[in-house]
Amino acid sequence: MQPQYQMGYDRAITVFSPDGRLYQVEYAREAVKRGTTALGIKYRDGVILIVDKRVSSRLLEATSIEKIFKIDDHIGVASSGLVGDARSLVDRARIECQINKITYDEKIDVEVLSKKLCDHMQTYTQFGGARPYGTALLIAGVSDGYARLFETDPSGTLLEYKATGIGIGRPAVMKVFEEKYDEEADLDSSVSLGLKALHEATEGKFDVNTVEIGSIETASASFKKMSKSEVAQFVENIESS
Repeated sequence: MQPQYQMGYDRAITVFSPDGRLYQVEYAREAVKRGTTALGIKYRDGVILIVDKRVSSRLLEATSIEKIFKIDDHIGVASSGLVGDARSLVDRARIECQINKITYDEKIDVEVLSKKLCDHMQTYTQFGGARPYGTALLIAGVSDGYARLFETDPSGTLLEYKATGIGIGRPAVMKVFEEKYDEEADLDSSVSLGLKALHEATEGKFDVNTVEIGSIETASASFKKMSKSEVAQFVENIESS
């Protein structure tokens, strides 16, 4: 049982503990760490997002689980953590894209959108009566001819990566990336690297029904999800090797 003096810091989002911690934000980060693994990789010609959908029952329709979202033509998002929270942020991101298009008659910059989302998430660490978002996002897109990959967390922190992972398998994914990442790799090599990292993170427990892949090329600046047959080809190559 916790001492009485600590309970106030535990429950109140607006109260710092004596050692400078916001427990509610840390609990939200724990919700992300318990979420399914998602990863993003920048490669020579664009960015890819790969997620593990973790189908927990053979009765579950795998297609009903959505972890990769198209935000705008040139931006896609992968999530880990509380799916409902992620959907709420995705809806907000889509609205921000439309506002920018109507106001300035141009597509929103990937970094600008990422900062707007993080600013919104950060406000939920300041005020009582609401909790932080229990989700992290990987935001991939193309702006001014450059591929970008950003990671958010429940505190509103924004970081840009060449390759990164979120969710329960992050340590295993980052270990693979630290050793084998090559920013000059092509799409096929990068997808293979991502699936190898996911294979490590899930201890080999994935197949074509539990993997979702999205990609965006710098040249076309058009985000798309790979079809099941395309994903199957990559998954088969990993399993055979």
